[in-house]
Amino acid sequence: MSDASAPAAATPMDDGIVAAAEACLDGVGRARAAIHEVIFGQEAVVDLALVTVLAGGHGLLVGLPGLAKTKLVETLGTVLGLDARRVQFTPDLMPSDILGSEILDEDQDRHRSFRFVRGPIFTQLLMADEINRASPRTQSALLQAMQERFVSVAGARHDLPRPFHVLATQNPIEQEGTYPLPEAQLDRFLLEIDVGYPDRAAERRILIETTGAEEHRPDAVMDTEALLSAQRLVRRLPVGEAVVDAILDLVRAARPVGGDAAIADKLLWGPGPRASQALMLAVRARALIEGRVAPSVDDVAALAEPVLKHRMALSFAARADGETIPGLIGRLVGRL
Repeated sequence: MSDASAPAAATPMDDGIVAAAEACLDGVGRARAAIHEVIFGQEAVVDLALVTVLAGGHGLLVGLPGLAKTKLVETLGTVLGLDARRVQFTPDLMPSDILGSEILDEDQDRHRSFRFVRGPIFTQLLMADEINRASPRTQSALLQAMQERFVSVAGARHDLPRPFHVLATQNPIEQEGTYPLPEAQLDRFLLEIDVGYPDRAAERRILIETTGAEEHRPDAVMDTEALLSAQRLVRRLPVGEAVVDAILDLVRAARPVGGDAAIADKLLWGPGPRASQALMLAVRARALIEGRVAPSVDDVAALAEPVLKHRMALSFAARADGETIPGLIGRLVGRL
């Protein structure tokens, strides 16, 4: 794979971006290290969660219970200086339980008026725990807010805080009493992050460090303004032509119409332009996390699966033949 990243000729504006990036690298690096001190054995998951937040998007964490998904979101909120809340999704959860509702107030003069009571969505980092347990109506209310960044109640608009991020969790094996997210709603998530089991060394560390009398608690490393500054910087980082071409080649090849002829008949649908946008932002954020001021083609390869996996679907024949979405993405990445 090519390591091409920054444009060959720098401009005065590029020099300013590089200077701002170098100033930001320290804070981002310390935040990453602080999270790794609390979350053991999930280095790739932590980095992808940071990529999601720095890119200004939302993430879908897919994994079995007990793999520190909730702990990760709590730690992210603390380290990044964000107001964080958690909502446990259940089949009887209503949209108003998340968005808020109007109540009738009466003052001392017996004058009555409606007052909007904000729901838990009015936070900077929301954990939507087991999002697929909520009804489609509740799911759509949350996902619309994720896209629009505001909610409408009784015809009145209420803007959400800045920044605003949702990290939703989903159990990949439990299907009873669940409502799978439709494809159009899955597309709203920047990344799908698989959370697997830790290795033996990491699990040993978990046993020793989390079952004692004291528990290590992280400190705030960044604040809201620093995070917003980093998110603005991500959108300004220079991207080389080789990286842009790699993104276009990868996303366009993953479509059943006009895509790679070797896999086109194996797909029902593929990623749209939103996937290209997600990759463009995510590779910049990954470069910043790793201490670089411009992304490379290797970043595109590393982020291809979490960006594309939830935006593609196999045909029935491909499933019968034992094909998998990660397998197809791997084949496409190998051609970059």
